[in-house]
Amino acid sequence: MSQPHILPFVNPATGEQFGQVAMAAPDEITLAHKEMRQAFQVWRRKPLSERIRILRQFQAEIIDSMDEISAVINQDTGKSRQDGWVEVNMTVDRMHQYYKLAPKWLARRRVPPGLYMFKQYYTEPHPFGVVAVIGPWNYPFDLCVPPMCSALLAGNTVLLKPSEVAPAVGVMIEKLIQRVPELAPFVRVLHGDGAVGAQIVASRPDLIFLTGSTATGFKIAQAAAETLTPFIYELGGKDPMIVFDSADVAAAAKWGTWGAFYNTGQTCMGIERVYVQSGVYDEFVTAVLAQTRQIKIGYTTETDSQFDMGPLTFERQVHIVKDHLQDALDKGARILTGGELKGLFMEPTILVDVDHSMKVMREETFGPIMPIMKFDDESEAIWLANDCDYGLSAAVWSGDMRQAKRVAHRLDVGSVNINDAISHYPVSLLPFGGVKLSGNARTHGKEEILQFTQMRSYAIGAPPNPLDIATVFRSPGHYRLGKAITRFAFGVTPRQRLEPITELLGENGLDDKVGQAIKVTGAVAVATAVILGLLRSRK
Repeated sequence: MSQPHILPFVNPATGEQFGQVAMAAPDEITLAHKEMRQAFQVWRRKPLSERIRILRQFQAEIIDSMDEISAVINQDTGKSRQDGWVEVNMTVDRMHQYYKLAPKWLARRRVPPGLYMFKQYYTEPHPFGVVAVIGPWNYPFDLCVPPMCSALLAGNTVLLKPSEVAPAVGVMIEKLIQRVPELAPFVRVLHGDGAVGAQIVASRPDLIFLTGSTATGFKIAQAAAETLTPFIYELGGKDPMIVFDSADVAAAAKWGTWGAFYNTGQTCMGIERVYVQSGVYDEFVTAVLAQTRQIKIGYTTETDSQFDMGPLTFERQVHIVKDHLQDALDKGARILTGGELKGLFMEPTILVDVDHSMKVMREETFGPIMPIMKFDDESEAIWLANDCDYGLSAAVWSGDMRQAKRVAHRLDVGSVNINDAISHYPVSLLPFGGVKLSGNARTHGKEEILQFTQMRSYAIGAPPNPLDIATVFRSPGHYRLGKAITRFAFGVTPRQRLEPITELLGENGLDDKVGQAIKVTGAVAVATAVILGLLRSRK
């Protein structure tokens, strides 16, 4: 029997290994899927209130373990303990809101019955079944736990694959799950690299949820297409920041710099490219340089860190950042400050003389580089911001709120921040997600829960009632009645609505019985239309 492959826990700040975990073998993945398939039949039948009760136990365990979790995040990613706490806090904030509001979001909804006045119709969300949640390394706790809990809340069971780049956090999540015995049977954590992820996808879960790179998204999309497995994905970003002449330049420089370098630039909704109007370009660049030169780089395990930036998380990201930087320099860009690398620590870097021929302006860098480009007018700023395959978020800085809102609504992104950076993401009930290559997922709020469900519809009632107007149309000979109903109920103009009545009053050449029958039929049509109008308005 072959030995399992091992994922080492390596602190990117020190290079020290502090643990390891065995990767899931193919037979373990098969067994885990089988167990979650069986467990789904139990979990889905638990009342929502019971699922919430159990998940609240998990929330309580996370809060009690906050120091332990932040310490693991600190060791595994090089983040400060405070930034580790940020992940924990965002996680429990969302969970807390979801558990309060889920009974409303997941409730059965009545639907007006149309022509069937004696039947009831409703729709309600149902879980998919076994959901595979594949998490990333840049926020390994916040981007794994909430989607896992959302899928569980909706009634699914979960196969969770944390990132192999932050495996200690994945083991921490597994420990937290195991500490809640009522929850543990309904989640399986499968540790491993891309090969393990591919095997999970090949096991044919009922839904795949990925937070990761665009390259990974393409691979999973191709594999999922072979089995028509539904696939939801939150991918990369190349978020632009636009600074107009009327902006508070000092604030834009301060918070734009923070948005570019927070988490060492490894934030999907961080500032990746900056466009500054010519009138304040020089002032903005000067202010940005002053802010950047104050940033402290380093690492500590202490809870209160003096450092603003830690290391890049792993070697592969260093290669991408270096490649983008060198490509820009080769094409005429200039470094005003930064650019040096010592191990996985990189100085925050300000680039100017950049353009859209450079990778640093078009591809996701995911590192501490802020490229700044000048523009002349509003139309050019919008064109430059939209000239990108990504569309996750954007920031607009302007002292003219009408201009800021106008520009915001013309940007091809999922979220826009006016006069700030990143602050849209921590709001638990504000939907977050991208367009274009940034993905189709929506996290935060009702949309996050409902994407883990399928809407199903039901029609309830006794056998067809002859008084239902729709029952009448199951037999032939009622074209004129149907035409009258369509005109009266759905007519756009007064003429269309009145035509059934005028036609009845204008009937000639018919004996009294036929004429009376038509009038009665018309009255039924009119009455039916009125009833339908009332039913449509009732909700």
